[in-house]
This record gives sequence, C-alpha cells and structure tokens, in this order.
Amino acid sequence: MERYNMVPIAVIRIRGKIGLRKNIKDTLNMLRLYNKNYCVILSNKSENIGMIKKVKDYVTWGEIEKDTLNLLLKKRGMLPGKKILNSEYIKEKLKIDIDSFAKEIFEGKKRLKDLPGLKLFFRLKSPTGGFERKGIKNPFSLGGVIGYRKEKINELIKKMV
Repeated sequence: MERYNMVPIAVIRIRGKIGLRKNIKDTLNMLRLYNKNYCVILSNKSENIGMIKKVKDYVTWGEIEKDTLNLLLKKRGMLPGKKILNSEYIKEKLKIDIDSFAKEIFEGKKRLKDLPGLKLFFRLKSPTGGFERKGIKNPFSLGGVIGYRKEKINELIKKMV
C-alpha cells in the first residue's frame, strides 16, 4: 500500500467568487473549494502545494492536527443526501471507528477518498467572533487572514466548526 506524506494540510477558502480570473477559479475548483468557508484536507505533495500557492490570495492553509481532523469528520463530514457522517457508516464500509479512520489519515495509511460516499470537502460556518485580524485581503504574516498559518489553522477550524 502506498504511503502518503505525513502531516496533512487543511486549506480553507476565505474569499468569494467575484472578480476571479478563470485560471484561479479553475484551480479552486480542482481543490474542491467551491465556496467561501469550504475546507479540504490535502496531502503534503508538491502538486498540491503548487496549487495552493497559485490561489494564495483566496485561501488560508496550514498543518492540521489529529484531534482537529477528528472533529471535522465528526461534525462536518457529509454523505450523499445531506446525511452527516457517523461511526456506524465508517464501521460498515471500512471496519474501523471514526477515531481510527482519522488516525490512519493522519499517519498516511488512508485518504478521505478511501471512504466511499464521503464528500471530500467540509462546509464550515463563519468563525465565531469573526477573524479578529486586520483585513481579509492581507496575508496572515502581516496581521491579515489569508495565507500560510502553520499550526494556527487548527484554532481557526475549531472556531468555524
């Protein structure tokens, strides 16, 4: 079985659809970031990093932790028909519980698409208490919202779940 690079990356779309160039819109669609506040979990591969850098002015990203990934799966994992992901479904399809599935994703043994029917993006709500930063268009390193957050992405995801 192929192993994937450890430490998955969470990417959240921050900005909307108005005024997007076609190549940026296409890249966001390839990443499955269709709307604002959508989140995807990607492997730390050079192809994914290249796409993230291309849309860096519209997203924020960073390395996700195991407990945050577990929380995302439990609270925001969706199945077809607007059904919420639950442990019974994972046990039926993969013969493991939801915590083990999150652990195996984090360790690189499994990917989200290994679970049949799981939507490969998470719809999040706006962050509780707002972004509390200077401007949505400014990079995170300069006090804004977009850009690379390192491990601080976990705090943002917890505010948005």
